[in-house]
This record gives sequence, structure tokens and C-alpha cells, in this order.
Amino acid sequence: MLLYDKMKQKKLLLLGGLNYLIPVIKSAHKLGYYVITCDYIPDNIAHKYSDEYHNVSILDKDKILALAKQLNIDGIMSFAVDPGVLTAAYVAEQLGLPGVPYESAKILQNKKLFRQFLAENGFNVPRAKGYNNIEEAKASASEFSWPVIVKPTDSAGSKGVTKVEKREKLDLAIKFAIEKSLSGEFIIEEFIEQKGYSSDSDSFSINNHLEFVTFSNQRFDCKVANPFTPAAYSWPSSISSSNQEELKRELQRLVKLLNLGTSIYNIEVREGQDGKAYIMEVSPRGGGNRLSEMVHLSTGFNIIEYSIKAAVGEELTPISEPIYNGYWAEVILHSDKEAKFSSLYIAKKIRKNVYETDLWVSRGDSIHDFKGANDAIGTLVLRFETEIELEKALVNLDDWLSVKTI
Repeated sequence: MLLYDKMKQKKLLLLGGLNYLIPVIKSAHKLGYYVITCDYIPDNIAHKYSDEYHNVSILDKDKILALAKQLNIDGIMSFAVDPGVLTAAYVAEQLGLPGVPYESAKILQNKKLFRQFLAENGFNVPRAKGYNNIEEAKASASEFSWPVIVKPTDSAGSKGVTKVEKREKLDLAIKFAIEKSLSGEFIIEEFIEQKGYSSDSDSFSINNHLEFVTFSNQRFDCKVANPFTPAAYSWPSSISSSNQEELKRELQRLVKLLNLGTSIYNIEVREGQDGKAYIMEVSPRGGGNRLSEMVHLSTGFNIIEYSIKAAVGEELTPISEPIYNGYWAEVILHSDKEAKFSSLYIAKKIRKNVYETDLWVSRGDSIHDFKGANDAIGTLVLRFETEIELEKALVNLDDWLSVKTI
């Protein structure tokens, strides 16, 4: 904690308390800001690093607004915490603080509204429809080309997502999506078969200009309970240069249409087998799974620091397009079964490439089958000199990495 008078410090309110907020808190302290965290779970780890904690649900936007007024905050963020994005936008708008427009955030945070917006504005988008009634959804199943994806309209971290190949499996997938939805609403959309890897990475705009855009290679583990939960990432992306440029243009158009101003974004895109580029998700927050940290490591641009400065209204200097300093990968450590953790095995041959091991569990702790991002037990960051080395390591990941259980 900095020693000068707290009254002179700008106050930043962070919604949530998970691991992913710790680097945000540390960066904010480095910049000289006073950090307040809040959620309804006092034992969440990030609260140990903040200057002040309040037990208020981040879903209750009016209570958070009252707290923000009481604390006289200078900025609010829901960094890597998807459930708080709408609340952060609402509070910022009500108090005249920096942030994206609340109505725009509502569109981006609801998969049904977002798909409608994309379609109405001429973006490439899969056929999709939102529902809150199982029978209505089943009755309209013939409208879609199969397979389809069923998912909640209002969840992140791949929770409640199912790929459905046959109509007789639709009922079960819908019930699973509803179970993971805050509103009970779900969406059915045609599955876009990707070419190569999809991308999930963080980007940044200043005054409605998308200045910094990154794409990754997002990878999955087919052996786990939810094969749609991201299990690894690498930078730079293998999406074709032509489609990367197309995506940058379309993302820029999206930012202007929604008047998003200055913000960080977690963006998911893919290149389809049809050769088209698709914007799948855009959320005005930093991504989970330490994506902003990985962007910083792989490009040198401290996107977390910029996000904090933006949240409290500091002036930002222009940003250059990313230049990657090598080939970087992040593995999301996880188990493929319910068990108790023993140890993490990393073969000697790969240890020279290990930049950082961040393990969140200890021997004897319960670990779970990988159904969603909240089942991760840590991360492994790697750096390689060539793309060939990186691909060889990630394709053969089971040869050198394993989670040992008791």
C-alpha cells in the first residue's frame, strides 16, 4: 500500500474476487490507486489483496450503485468477471464515470440480443434464436441446419454449452442450458465448423477507435466432461491474414455502431470452413484465463494497466498494433475426473520452455472434472522460439504434462 494520504488516491471498485483480479489489483496499486473489491463471498482470494472489501452481490446493480455513491469511487470494473459487466456499465453511466453505454452492454452480454444485432447490421452470423420455453424450442428445431449449439443467453466460461447432433438429444441440452442461466433463457444456433483454431483474446479501443486487436489459437480437450471449455491458448493466431483484416474491420464497425468509446474487450472469433470470418462473442471486460496477462507477455503491451487508467478517466497515449515477441502458450491446468490432487508432472524435456507455473491447489485438495472455467486448478505459461516447437508441444501435451491424483 502506498504511504501517502488515501484521500488523494483515486478509488477503483472491482466487482468479484477470483484469482484473475489479483494482477489488476497489483497494477492498480502500482499506479497509486485505492482498490475496493466486492461480491457475496468474503473468502474469495482477491479480497486479501484489495484495500477494502464489501459483501454485496455484483448482480444487484442498485445496491452496487448505492455502495459506489457511498464510497465516492472514481471508476468501476468487472475485469474477467462476466456476471458483473452489466452492473459496472449501469453504475458508471449513472455516476457519469468512464464505461461503455449500458444499453450497448445489454446487447453484448445477451447472446440472443447480440445475434439479432449482428444479423440486423449485416455481419456474418450463424442462424440463431433465443427461447425461454422448451416446447417452443423443440417445435422450431426443423428451422435449423444441424448440428446446433445450445447455450444460456447470459453465461460465460462455456457453462451450459452443448453441441447437439441429433434432435432427440435437444431436450437434455436445453435443460442443461437453463440450469446454467441466470434468466432461464437459452439460445439455439447453427454450429459453425471452424477452419483451424478459433480465437479468444483481448483487445482495446480508445474513443471508438479499435487501436489494439489480438487473436489467439484457442484449444480444447476432448477427453473432459465439457469439450467446449477452453483448455489452452497460443499466440499469435493461425487465422488467415485476410480474415484477420476482415475481422478487424468488422470489429471496428461494431465498436462504432454501439458507441463503445474506450474499453478493453474479450473477443471470440472464428474462421469457418466456408471461408468466412465470424464474430462470436464480444464482452467489454478483460477475459478470464489470464488472457490479458498473456497479451502483455506476448506483445509487451500492458492492457491491464490501460484498462485501469481508462476506468478512472486517465488520459491514454495511442497504442501500436501488436508485435509478438516469440510464440507463447497458456495451458489451463485441469483434471478429467473427480479426485484429490497429488502433484503436477512436467517432463524435463519441456521445462526450458516453462515461463511460469501458477498452481491454485495443494496436495489433498478436491478437484473436479473439467466442466467449465471455474474447474481450472491453475495455469502453465510457455514460450517457444518457433511455431513448429509450440505446435509440437501442444498437440502432444499428454506426453509431457499430467495432473497426478491420489
